[in-house]
Amino acid sequence: MSKKIICLFDVDGTLTIPQQPISPSFEKFLLETVKKEFDIAVIGGSDLNKIQKQLGSGNLFEKYKYVFAENGLIAFKNGKALPSQMIQDILGEDSLQDFINFTLRYISELKLPFKRGTFIEFRTGMLNISPVGRNCSKKEREQFHEYDNEHHIREKFIQVLKKEFPDLGLTYSIGGQISFDVYPIGCDKTYCLRHIQGYDEIHFFGDKTAEGGNDYEIYESDLTIGHRVTCPKDTMNQLNILITLIKENREKEQLNVPLQCV
Repeated sequence: MSKKIICLFDVDGTLTIPQQPISPSFEKFLLETVKKEFDIAVIGGSDLNKIQKQLGSGNLFEKYKYVFAENGLIAFKNGKALPSQMIQDILGEDSLQDFINFTLRYISELKLPFKRGTFIEFRTGMLNISPVGRNCSKKEREQFHEYDNEHHIREKFIQVLKKEFPDLGLTYSIGGQISFDVYPIGCDKTYCLRHIQGYDEIHFFGDKTAEGGNDYEIYESDLTIGHRVTCPKDTMNQLNILITLIKENREKEQLNVPLQCV
């Protein structure tokens, strides 16, 4: 009997260039080729509106079996909302405000080549912190990414927060080019796996799979088969290989079925 398989995709760097819309050719490949072989699902650290904007026109919930935003703390199956959690309920308002106030003070004293607006984006189950500000342009985003690769601004920021708030039970993960996510321990992308039931294999595709990246925990999970990718083109190539392997295995299974004597 054929295995029931679902492919679960990160968004930025996996299905799309960071913060850019999915290419029409890749979306066509997903919906017309991959979806014929497997169920497909998406999980992003961003809020639902950003994911919807990136993943093409039309009804997102008709394209994907599961849609997970904010690491799966916002979840939909077949377009129906699943239970969610809010970060203020987990941390408490006083602790949350202490964390936000400290973060803003740190950013105010941080000297960078440039700064823009929206340094903290408050999401349902997490905070997204950008030292340079999420309102930067595409060119500025790339410039900061290069600067951060040299000066490790985000890594140093995270170490300061870990030292200042050791007892809050928070996880920090770097994703994309300009920011990092902060969320309660256990609310990484593996959180979404509690909602995915009835599959023999869950294949996860992501680009930030090294330790400290926001795909690390789910990539390493015993519940998934992890695929490390470098860009949307690499994702497509690996999917083609997976489809070929699955088809070959199905053909072998059919050949091994004994004939029934009449």
